[in-house]
Amino acid sequence: MKLGQIGQIARPVRNVAEAAEFFGEKLGLPHLFTFGKLAFFDCDGVRLFLEESEESGASILYFQVPDIQAAHAALEAKGVKFVQEPRMIHRHENGVEEWMAFFEDPQGRPLALMAQTAASGE
Repeated sequence: MKLGQIGQIARPVRNVAEAAEFFGEKLGLPHLFTFGKLAFFDCDGVRLFLEESEESGASILYFQVPDIQAAHAALEAKGVKFVQEPRMIHRHENGVEEWMAFFEDPQGRPLALMAQTAASGE
């Protein structure tokens, strides 16, 4: 099992509309999609995930994997403790599903696996 490139970095923001305007209009990052208080931008292939929050916690590194269930099992077998099992967190209009599983580094900072898959039954 090998982790892929970093696919996403999450960043908490006080105001998602203000942050989206900054990252999109001022910095010129291509806007991917927005739903609720979440906005996503493309940083040359790495997704920037902005989430409106009062918390100003650590950024989360999301590692892309082709098969999230297999990667989860392989890391658990090596003693990695997951705080959240793999689960689908969003289905895009085109049917692509976003799956994630969260774990922590030795200092308790968040990390995640991420995978995009075709919709179930397709």
